[in-house]
Amino acid sequence: MTRSAVPFLISWNLTKRCNLKCEHCYLDAAELEGGEGDLTTAEALGIVDEIAELCPGAMLILTGGEPLARPDLIDIVQYASDKGLNVVLGTNGTLLNEAVILRMKLAGLQGVGLSLDSINPVSHDDFRGSPGCWQKTVDAIDLLKKNDLEFQLQFTVTRNNYDEIPELIEFASQKGAKVANVFFLVCTGRGQEMTDITPPQYEKMLTWLAKAEEEYAGKTMVRARCAPHFLRVVQQNSPDSSIMKGATSGCIAGSGYFRISPEADVTPCPYMTTSGGNLKKESLVEIWDRSPIFKQMRAPQYNGKCGDCRYNDVCGGCRARALSATGDVMGEDPWCDYEPDKAESGIALPHKGELGWTPEAKERLEKVPIFLRKMVKKGLERYARTKGYQVITPDIMEAMRSKVGGRR
Repeated sequence: MTRSAVPFLISWNLTKRCNLKCEHCYLDAAELEGGEGDLTTAEALGIVDEIAELCPGAMLILTGGEPLARPDLIDIVQYASDKGLNVVLGTNGTLLNEAVILRMKLAGLQGVGLSLDSINPVSHDDFRGSPGCWQKTVDAIDLLKKNDLEFQLQFTVTRNNYDEIPELIEFASQKGAKVANVFFLVCTGRGQEMTDITPPQYEKMLTWLAKAEEEYAGKTMVRARCAPHFLRVVQQNSPDSSIMKGATSGCIAGSGYFRISPEADVTPCPYMTTSGGNLKKESLVEIWDRSPIFKQMRAPQYNGKCGDCRYNDVCGGCRARALSATGDVMGEDPWCDYEPDKAESGIALPHKGELGWTPEAKERLEKVPIFLRKMVKKGLERYARTKGYQVITPDIMEAMRSKVGGRR
């Protein structure tokens, strides 16, 4: 079967157990004791088999809760790695020590993502609900660097640390992080009661992050996460920016990405409770191919101002925020401060008409690996629109390939 979309990134919440009590936790994770509701090791390994069947070679993020709360975590890492998946770990870092790091590395773990929320240890500890956890996380960073296991740092933007983000990114770069991921809050779980930053603050931060991506290029990749509007902001302010070259879309939930919950529900992203099915009852292939929510995410029909916006092919808004705020997964994203009918004059905006493809261009696209094809197609169509082309030809494909340094 030829699929229109093949996932290349999976986030798996292996457990709701956690040793911290973070204010913004979307899972409302609980203390370490117990483990009630966790999948058995056999069930977890069976799910790995299904992931490897649907999307061989995909990146699998094992997270929680706190995934290190599972005593069989290394077995899962080893099995998934042996199946050809690219396995990384998402953790608060407080349970990492050198012995665990070495065992994980030997099992095939390719990288670790650690969460840090403030340069100030007291502020971080208060936010995470545990005294001393800042130092434990920083110690884990140093151990990962010492043992040559790639790591990235991730920060969730809140009112409390908004002004610290530049310092946190500089800290990540100095520590040797491969990536600095700046996440924007989606109000679910315990985070549902938190007060967001304002839409103007969000817009300002995205504009700053666009500059930071270029400033830190070659040192640390700076990435805005759960921020589909980022590419809209970049295209508005600097349509020829290197960030736009080869970019695809603001959100890949349901098209290139899905989440598995601790209960084995499959959702388009971690912040959406709408399940496409449960792996204890249906196969992953059936859920991905046939579930209404996944079909809807892959052929979105936006409502509200998202439907009117000429940037909806590069952005589309956050569907999780829209669902949380309006009850409509295709509703407008309340964080977006952009008004479609107030587009700035003089900016080259993409037209919304259908693009044609010559037979030769279609043939060339078919040679792109299937798990990359949809992303490449979107990137090419956006490039063509910004240039005013209405039909994509091999020459246009070659021109874009040249602009992105040999990628297409």
